[in-house]
Amino acid sequence: MLHLYPTTSSQFKRFSARCIFVLALASISFMSMYPLSKTTLVDEICDNAIDDDGDGLIDLNDSDCVCITIAPESLIPNSSFEETNCCPEEQAELNCATGWIQASTPTTDFINTCGWMSWDNDFDKFPPPQPFPDGQGIVGFRNGVFFPANDDTGSAGFIEHNWKEYAGACLLSSMLADSLYRIEFDLGFVNSISSPPIVVTLFGTTDCLHLPFIEKDGDPLIGCPSNDENWVELGAVPVIGGENIWVKAAIEFQYPEDIQAIAIGPDCANNLNGHNRYYFLDNLLLDEVEDFQINITPISHPCAADFALAVENHADQTYQWYKEGIALLGETNAILSQMYGEGNYQVRTIREEECMLSGIYPFTIPVISSTISQSICAGEVFQFGDQELSDSGFYSDTLSSTNLCDSVVLLELEIENTLVDTINTMIFEGETFTIEDYSFDQPGDYLITLMSANGCEIETSVQLDFHDVFIPNVFSPNFDGINDYFTILAENGLIREVEISIFDRWGGLVYKGPEWDGQRNNEGVDPGVYIYLIQVTLENNKSHLFSGSVTVLL
Repeated sequence: MLHLYPTTSSQFKRFSARCIFVLALASISFMSMYPLSKTTLVDEICDNAIDDDGDGLIDLNDSDCVCITIAPESLIPNSSFEETNCCPEEQAELNCATGWIQASTPTTDFINTCGWMSWDNDFDKFPPPQPFPDGQGIVGFRNGVFFPANDDTGSAGFIEHNWKEYAGACLLSSMLADSLYRIEFDLGFVNSISSPPIVVTLFGTTDCLHLPFIEKDGDPLIGCPSNDENWVELGAVPVIGGENIWVKAAIEFQYPEDIQAIAIGPDCANNLNGHNRYYFLDNLLLDEVEDFQINITPISHPCAADFALAVENHADQTYQWYKEGIALLGETNAILSQMYGEGNYQVRTIREEECMLSGIYPFTIPVISSTISQSICAGEVFQFGDQELSDSGFYSDTLSSTNLCDSVVLLELEIENTLVDTINTMIFEGETFTIEDYSFDQPGDYLITLMSANGCEIETSVQLDFHDVFIPNVFSPNFDGINDYFTILAENGLIREVEISIFDRWGGLVYKGPEWDGQRNNEGVDPGVYIYLIQVTLENNKSHLFSGSVTVLL
């Protein structure tokens, strides 16, 4: 029996579908009884991949084939994180994804191929599985965090069990009280250590003003949304992943009040594992359960040989699969037996007088792109796929990834030069300049062979000279304006500080300071030979000690 007064959006869609399907059948019967012209003697059959009525349109592309489209429309804004107002440059920039809000104090991460691509440092390495299920953007979140030992203080590492991160959104329209809803999402896993099995939990609140939720200090469940009296747990599902993989999961739920905002992330249980736990989210689809009845879901990885599409199987309805609106002959089961290349797929179901058509599933075989940089020595050959390269430049190759996807690798190859810029350096007379296995103590030009960081032999020119330093061996402190002071003379910018120590021939200290005027305790010294030690501090903070003798003349 048809619903004469549909009360929900899903019931209205089903009601409309039945009415339109019945009217279409009646129209076809009427035209069969009273043909208007020769062109109407043949009607379009909507599932045989033939243009039966000769109008150039086949199957679903023909307006004669009337069937209402029933597909979930997500209540979550920007449900695949594709709409952006900025490109993430580092972690915690969920604000770059339009419509999303950090629901917790610990912050989720927005990951996008335009910029930041997840954690990659000495302690945290969480490469996301690629390709992403839908588009270029995803979100990463933690379920507890392990803090390593602090080498500076000697403190031990510790686990912050409830360091849990949640992404939140204010819904496009409220979920209605007591209605049955379903959320589907793709969950990404790094590996069994960083991404063990997890219970993904959906929380809700009746007012968007409660987003983000309030975390209470000192509470044993700090970090859990439902610890805020304005938030409730709507549902949860355990998800088991694997190595570098995306898994589709779903939660069905209902609540006795309208829900305006959600937060999604881990459950509230303590993480007792001594590792950082990290996961990825994409493609969140939230709608009434009835609208998922013919929602197409993928089976396996899109590049795998056994990849297929499926809908829920019901014994009391028939199925017909289409590509680009044209029937795929023989594909009349809930699971598509094989893929027929890239394109837009749909499935039609008929139950009693009800004709329903799924939304479009756009199937494309993803291509993974990456860029690498490599340096080699002159004369060497770099093997890149089937290519042997020996010249600097940019190269590309198409390889097969773990899941049989095409992986386009862009290579930037650099050939290290055999001769680098000349090394110009200076030393004081009596010093030695050392570089790798070479030592020099005299000015000159030297050609040496050094090893680069890549192990390449590089010919290098070393130009060595003495600093321009002069220490007089005689002076006359008679205050005639000529050679009245003893000090060290050097090129500008070499010396920052000078300290001169003067000793008599018995070793007694005569003077200490920056320059000597030939006096001792404010009295002129006797003519003769005195010993000096000169400590200089250079502008590069290095120091050097000079020693010798100076003769005082009057």
